[in-house]
Order: sequence, then C-alpha cells, then structure tokens
Amino acid sequence: MKKFTLNCKGVPLPVEHPMVMGIINCTPDSFYDGGKYLNVEVVLKQAEEMLQAGASILDIGGMSTRPNATTISEEQEIQNIAPSIEKIHSYFPQALISVDTFRSKVAETAIQLGASIINDISGGTEDDKIFDIAAKYHCPYILMHRRGTFDTMHRPIKYVDFLSDILDDFNKQLKKAITAGVHDIIIDPGFGFSKSIEQNFYLLKNLHILEQLGRPIVAGLSRKSMLYKMLETTPDEALNATTAANMVALMQGAAILRVHDVKAAAESIKLYNQIA
Repeated sequence: MKKFTLNCKGVPLPVEHPMVMGIINCTPDSFYDGGKYLNVEVVLKQAEEMLQAGASILDIGGMSTRPNATTISEEQEIQNIAPSIEKIHSYFPQALISVDTFRSKVAETAIQLGASIINDISGGTEDDKIFDIAAKYHCPYILMHRRGTFDTMHRPIKYVDFLSDILDDFNKQLKKAITAGVHDIIIDPGFGFSKSIEQNFYLLKNLHILEQLGRPIVAGLSRKSMLYKMLETTPDEALNATTAANMVALMQGAAILRVHDVKAAAESIKLYNQIA
C-alpha cells in the first residue's frame, strides 16, 4: 500500500501501515450487531476493547444500511449516535471517531461532539452538502462507491465495463468533493452495494486498480453476504471468511480494514506486515 498522511481536524494521521476501523452500530436493526450497542455504557466498553485490540478508528453509525433497512429521520439518527460519540470522546479524547452517515446535518453534529472523520456510504450522492461539512471542519472523508438510492443500492446492476465504470464513478464524485474543498479523501469500493456476489469477488481480486486514484483504500468486508452466502452460512459464522478476505484486500493495497472483529483484523495486519 502507498503511504499517506491525513489531516483530522488539524491533527495529522500518518497512514504508513494498514490500520483497523472498528464498527459500532448504535442501531436496533444492523445485519450483524443490531441491538447490541443501544446502551451508552455498553458502547463505551466496546470502544475501550476495540482500542485495546488495535483499532485506530472507531466508526459509529446510527442508521442501518442493510438490505430492506428502514429509513429513519435525521433527528432519530442523531439521537442514536450523539450520546455514544460524546461519551467516547470524553473518555478517550485521543481516539479517532468516524461517523457513518450520508447526511450533512448528522455529520456536522457528530463532528461537533468529537468525531473527526466522515464515512459516507453514498459518496456524496444523497446529500452533496456533506462535502462542505468535511471541508469546513478539515475532516477526512470516506467516499464509498454505489449506484442507486438508499432503497435500491443493494440491487446488482448492469455495468458497461465493471472496473472502468467504478473508476469513472469515483472520479466524478472525487471532482465534486475536491471542488468543495475536501483535501483528505479515502475511497471505499463498496463491497455489497450495487454489485452481485461475483462482481464483489472480481472487485476484491482487482482492488489494486483503485490505487491509481491516489487515495487510501478502505475495505469493508466484515461478515458481509458476499462471504456467508458463498459459504452457505450466516453472518455469525463468517469471521473466518472475513479474515481470509481481509488478507486478500491487504495484499491488493487496502490501507484500512473496516471490521466488527478488531483483534482478528489486527492479527491479519501483523502477519501481512511480515511479507509486505
């Protein structure tokens, strides 16, 4: 992987080796951990365990993006995440917190409470004002690839030229973000979004193609359906598959692993660093 330095609200974050982003979903209906982190004290304990296990970033989400998830209001999304972000920032002020949202109002509220990274699954297609928020607060912005809307983004679609189309989509949104003044942009290929199982694996195999965009790459493969459906199992039984897929992603240039299981991902990175 290439080396980068990100500016997190004025604090430099060197990305010299792959790092782990730990997922904490403060929602009742996320596909794997829904309902586990609705209590702030439970969230704080999970955050502490993830940081101790090797997480560099904690990704806090307040609305599920699983297939057939229900859209909630901005106010409810803020209510879901605000107490947890505030508590984590208070107890672990040096921890980097990412807010998983595509809404500019939610992102700004989270940043004001202590978040310093915006993780947008829509890549700016739902609310382009989110670029202005990232620029205003000097936050790294994770731009994920997908097509369609919140309601249709999990449906496989037909591409003219799969990898070229994804690169074109990225370049289009990158241009918008840069024009808005966003300097530190991370790209996420969007495994599981607007892609078939076969396309997801083809993208994983060719992940290095995205390095030409000159941005750090985050791989979000953790316990996803492309893994457990292929193995005819469940998200609960998909840790081993996640670890295997994460190692492929690392070997293909991923800089950040976004995972539910921080310890396993950190161990993968430790082993990868021995051969990198």
